[in-house]
Amino acid sequence: MNNPAKKFSPEVRTRVVRLLLEQETERRSRWATMVSGAEKIGCSAHTLNEWMKKAGVEAGKRAGLPA
Repeated sequence: MNNPAKKFSPEVRTRVVRLLLEQETERRSRWATMVSGAEKIGCSAHTLNEWMKKAGVEAGKRAGLPA
């Protein structure tokens, strides 16, 4: 199986999360945004959901320990 964490560099993950956050208002839901993004870059929507959660923790907008 492919490990998306190794398939995409940290820079790409950061850029994808930023783009998804910008597109979030254009879609009917956050999940719809992630499904659309996942289809475009070739990973699962669940992977993007994890990236979005980690970005929220790093930004201090979500509870958790930053890396």
